[in-house]
Amino acid sequence: MQRLVKKEVEEGIILPRSDDEVATNIRSYIIARLKESKEIVGYVALHIHSQRLAEIRSLVVDAKYRNRAIGSNLVECAVEEGRKLGVEEVLTLTYMGSFFQKLGFVEIPKETIPEHKIWADCIKCKYFPVCNEISLVKKL
Repeated sequence: MQRLVKKEVEEGIILPRSDDEVATNIRSYIIARLKESKEIVGYVALHIHSQRLAEIRSLVVDAKYRNRAIGSNLVECAVEEGRKLGVEEVLTLTYMGSFFQKLGFVEIPKETIPEHKIWADCIKCKYFPVCNEISLVKKL
């Protein structure tokens, strides 16, 4: 998983997660694999913040397999999991706003994101506090 996301982490597109952090949160991840070889070609995490709010994190698809609806399917699986858990909204912070808007997410002001989210995760970003990501939410 770390190999797959290495380039995006280096470019500051995705926040770095240590091996320990990935292992601790492994149940949050949904993985896309090739049927034949079982190679991991993408993944996404659904992080639960509260009974009301979950977050799409660390969405990545191997560059060789992009534009095949893998990313869309991963997000839709994460949203469906949130729905089954009774979450009211799913949040994402991203540079790819149009991708998420096509999946029914709506842009919201970053100021409306719970403060604990900003300080717990965004502080790790190399672009903090000057961030060009947009925040979007999907009501379930």
